[in-house]
Amino acid sequence: MTSGPPAAAKGQRPGRTTATRQKLFDASMELIGQRGAANVTVDEIAHAAGVSKGTVYYNFGSKSELIAQLLRHGVDILKSRLLEARTEPAKDPLPAMEAMIGQAMDFMAEYPSFARLWVSENWRTPSEWQGTFAVLRGELLAVIAQAVDDVAKAYPVDESVSRGSLETAIFGACFVVGLDRQTYNPERSRDQSVAAIMAIMRGYVLKLPAPRE
Repeated sequence: MTSGPPAAAKGQRPGRTTATRQKLFDASMELIGQRGAANVTVDEIAHAAGVSKGTVYYNFGSKSELIAQLLRHGVDILKSRLLEARTEPAKDPLPAMEAMIGQAMDFMAEYPSFARLWVSENWRTPSEWQGTFAVLRGELLAVIAQAVDDVAKAYPVDESVSRGSLETAIFGACFVVGLDRQTYNPERSRDQSVAAIMAIMRGYVLKLPAPRE
């Protein structure tokens, strides 16, 4: 499966394409959250987004490619928020990681259906979008790995902890804790969810700075 849009979409103005894609993303996530990707039609997505069915096919070519590109769109939104939190000036890397996890919780709250689609389809074998998930998962894990590297440069860390597994634990926890909060435990606060995931990172750091007086 190709990861980019069909050739016909490449000549469109970026602003129009982005606006259309966001409309389709919002509409698709709502419908998929209600019934699952397999039970939603292109006609329904187009109607909910307020665009023609022809616009959907012009931009994406097929329902399968539409879902693949909407997965890409959602990951781009999440990734940009994570990168912004990580690269804010003068941030200690641990609070920066905490800010990144907070952004992930906000994203899950804003787009819970995206989290459901990700969790339900990502480990399905075989999956129609397995190749797409592999690429997007790698991109998100790379952002988390950069943040973990920042922590490891600033603090003594437990070298026995497997890198790769650590990033995967944080990555998986963001999706599962965020989705669990939306579905089963809405009384849990954002900060409680962030603190639970940050416990993974604090266990990786061998010596934390003394608290301020």
